[in-house]
Amino acid sequence: MCFYLKSRWRPEGRKLVYYGMRYGKNLNKNVIKLSARQAEIINKLPIKLDKLQYKAVRKLVKQGIITKNPPIKIPTSFAEARFCTSCPANDFMIPGLEFGKDGLCPICAAKKQTEELKSVVPIATDMPKAKKSRFDVAVFYTGGKDSTYLLYYLSKVRGLKVLALTWLIPFASDSAIKSIENARKFLPNVEFMTRAVADCDLKKIYRRLYSLNENTCACPSLAYALFYPTLVEERVPYFVAGNEPAQMAGLYFNGMAPKIAYKFADSKILNFFVNLGRVLTLHPPLRRGQFHSLTTMNQLAFGTNRLVKLFGYRNELVENVTTALHEVPEIVMPLRRAVRRSSRTGNIPAFVQVDFDRISGGKYDWRKVKDLIARECGWVAPEEGDKGLHTSCKIEKCKEYSQFIRFYKMRSRMIPFSAIEMSIAGQGKNLTREEAIAEIENSLGFSLTEVPECGIMKDYLK
Repeated sequence: MCFYLKSRWRPEGRKLVYYGMRYGKNLNKNVIKLSARQAEIINKLPIKLDKLQYKAVRKLVKQGIITKNPPIKIPTSFAEARFCTSCPANDFMIPGLEFGKDGLCPICAAKKQTEELKSVVPIATDMPKAKKSRFDVAVFYTGGKDSTYLLYYLSKVRGLKVLALTWLIPFASDSAIKSIENARKFLPNVEFMTRAVADCDLKKIYRRLYSLNENTCACPSLAYALFYPTLVEERVPYFVAGNEPAQMAGLYFNGMAPKIAYKFADSKILNFFVNLGRVLTLHPPLRRGQFHSLTTMNQLAFGTNRLVKLFGYRNELVENVTTALHEVPEIVMPLRRAVRRSSRTGNIPAFVQVDFDRISGGKYDWRKVKDLIARECGWVAPEEGDKGLHTSCKIEKCKEYSQFIRFYKMRSRMIPFSAIEMSIAGQGKNLTREEAIAEIENSLGFSLTEVPECGIMKDYLK
């Protein structure tokens, strides 16, 4: 009898890699190291195994990775897909998605164990007025619903002096542009700063990024690189991110952040050793959030830390943006100087997160939020008025399509972010399961045929 390698597993040198999402205790265990003998056998599959061959791969047989059953067919549409019984996750949108006996997907099965994964940067509960800067906080502002809500909360609810930083991209949606214009009129205690990269430089970055990602999406990393020197120069004490909880949890389910990353900010022991190292190297100790800011900018300026590579938690998106960014040294050099200077002086803006669920009274309901920010900030909804994710960019569908097709074709190990975010949102927190399924099928870029929005991006790259 022949033995086969289970669908979505692929040998890559001395490793066996799974392009999917595993269930239960195997969640995020997508890479298995192989002996030379195991690798030799697996590369010959499907074959009949003799006793010695079977003994060499017995553990993989027990795990169901090597099986007597031929590989199953991967769905080619939502109509063929199997859906989770509790959320919109399915094995077309996330090929290789495993299900439990109860029909739950790995995301729903891990719901209780992951409900505290709020943010990989510290959650800010209080941001006092700045004493050494004109600004209390800075925000990367895109004109989308999330960043507009954050701007509203910090400026109108908290009464802080906000520096709103906007990177003018060629793909900003018409509604986002109008929203930014209106925010200037509605929010008098916000100072707006915009930057635009010259087309010749931007195309160098985008073309390199396209060769790596098959899309040109560089937000928010490129914006961070552009504005960090300004934050250091202005001595802004806080740089505030505002993401839906589903976006933060998505890093864990994508294998990009371990659970400890969500607890680092509150770990006295870890912070003690970090600051001990800084004091011993004659650097000032870091306060809450400064470590996260410094490591984020360090990666953009100098590349991924070797220790991060060693532990295997790598963010493909950020790594590729970093590689593309370095196509234009004139942008990288000021960032490097600012990183070195801020690390030496301790003048580092603390990178913090606002908990949208908490400030919304328990649950971030984007339908209520969009009405609020339309009234208070002049926010303009996109044409697809019921769209729940990413409202500021014309090529969002292109990003979703390219992430999906690369994962579907096993060219990337990164699960499409929108697939995870919509699955979490569709657990009933922000959308019903039925509403989320409708948005996934009709408004997002999960398609085996290239979506029209890709033409906008390709036209710019010509």
